[in-house]
Amino acid sequence: MKKNAILAYIGFMVLMVALGASDAMRGVFMPIFGTHFSRTNAQLAAILTVSYIGNLVFLLAGGRLADRKKRKPAFLLGVILWLGALVLYLLTDNYLCLVAGMFFSMGASTLTSTLINVMASYIFTGAPAAVVSTLFFIQSIGTTGSQKLAGSFADSFSSWKIANAILLALGAAALLILAFVRFPEREAIPEREAIPEREAIPEREALPDEKSFRYRDAVRSRAFPLLVLMFGFYFIAEHSIMNWFVSIGTQAFGLTMERASTCLALFFGGIMAGRLVFAPLVQKLGVRRAILLFGGAATGLYAVGGLLGQTGVWLLAGSGIFFSILYPSMVMMIRSYYPDSGTATATGLVISAATLFDIGWNAVFGSLMDRMGAGNAYLFLPVAMVLFFACCVLLLRKACAR
Repeated sequence: MKKNAILAYIGFMVLMVALGASDAMRGVFMPIFGTHFSRTNAQLAAILTVSYIGNLVFLLAGGRLADRKKRKPAFLLGVILWLGALVLYLLTDNYLCLVAGMFFSMGASTLTSTLINVMASYIFTGAPAAVVSTLFFIQSIGTTGSQKLAGSFADSFSSWKIANAILLALGAAALLILAFVRFPEREAIPEREAIPEREAIPEREALPDEKSFRYRDAVRSRAFPLLVLMFGFYFIAEHSIMNWFVSIGTQAFGLTMERASTCLALFFGGIMAGRLVFAPLVQKLGVRRAILLFGGAATGLYAVGGLLGQTGVWLLAGSGIFFSILYPSMVMMIRSYYPDSGTATATGLVISAATLFDIGWNAVFGSLMDRMGAGNAYLFLPVAMVLFFACCVLLLRKACAR
């Protein structure tokens, strides 16, 4: 079992670096896409909208498949589809092919990283929160490194192809490693009591027979609406920085692409450092207290930095260190409200429903930038972050308490 866990960690580590870079480069290359294909901000928003529709479809279908069938085939299928999208990027130079590739690359990438989060608790039973945090730290290396490198050296569409060729090589290596890993299935899953954080979170409601768990059972939980809102506003706040900050910085604040990319890399570099430094603290505090503590600090810095506009970009960038443990801890928290046999189904449904926020937001944000100006549109982001933290407080302290 120890050898299997080591092999799984190596495979997950290589894959998370590639997935982090794959997700992050889209925002850095947005200005280049606009120039290469002669598109406005509103038209470029289609790239983001379609990518988040991919998230929705893949999480709904993939989470259900992982619970109903074998987890390993479902996981490996997600990796293969992601690699296929990278091949499409390499072989084509067409806007519609780029948009289609975003559907598969982002959808498969999000499903894959979510299943890694879910399965890590079952493969690494000794300290699942610490392992998940370190894996997301490794993902952040790919995110931050790609943002800085792409911002410094990307000058044409050919740079996009070179970057994806590197990711294809990393992903293929990870797929080969993980093909030899044994993934625990439902009958081998440890008891829920092995997770120390669950006692720090309000007890989940009684649900029907776990063998018959369905989407409607996930929706029945009193936690479901607030979980969706919490993830939804979080996605708007974090993903808008990833996808739009370089465009906003160059258009509204007069930053060079390299300087805007440096701010972006600092934000995600803080996430990267925090996931390494704070992983033991999350294990000690428990999920509930960690989310409240780090969520409050992240909201304060992000909101003030966002409202200050150009003078606050470095303050907002510095808030990344407090974002570090939020997403992995939030995903781990979901399973405290649902039975083991429905964990992937519930997680996929919650994140898929929250992805509707991403789809709707990115469908209109490009138009807002064109009509209101990038600087004015930017002010909506602190509002989303405040709403995220308000949902955290309601969920963890009031709404779901017995």
